[in-house]
Amino acid sequence: MARTLTAPEREHFLALPHVGVLSVAADDGRPPLTVPVWYAYTPGGNLNFFTGSQGRVARKTRLLQRSGALSFCVQQTEFPYKYVTVECTVVEEDWTPSAEEVTAITSRYLPPHLARAFAEAETADPAGTFVLFTARPDRWLSFDFADDAPASAGD
Repeated sequence: MARTLTAPEREHFLALPHVGVLSVAADDGRPPLTVPVWYAYTPGGNLNFFTGSQGRVARKTRLLQRSGALSFCVQQTEFPYKYVTVECTVVEEDWTPSAEEVTAITSRYLPPHLARAFAEAETADPAGTFVLFTARPDRWLSFDFADDAPASAGD
């Protein structure tokens, strides 16, 4: 039977280097914008992720500024399935993050030399369209289907 994760379990799961899926309310009657993002999270802390779009302000940046809130989801795509969804309030936007702050996120997904090169390139962009967001988790939803997994043949 599927179960809800405990607070420590859900925070640990969110802290793993999944690709997150961010959703933010759209404008002009369009559905919510939903996009994958790299992120960092430490249990008990805030969620950090960045936006940027090739020299122009990303649509998600504008929408996050307008709404001040987002939904964020990570999942385990192999059985037994598991997911954590968190509703967040944007608490900070940094238009001039340091390469170290960005590397803290990119190093979760890229080899060290590529993570650093990406961070340095993005933070050196004179267009100023790269934004590091910090969001406070407010409400959590989680499920773990591990109890639905069949016992191994040796059990």
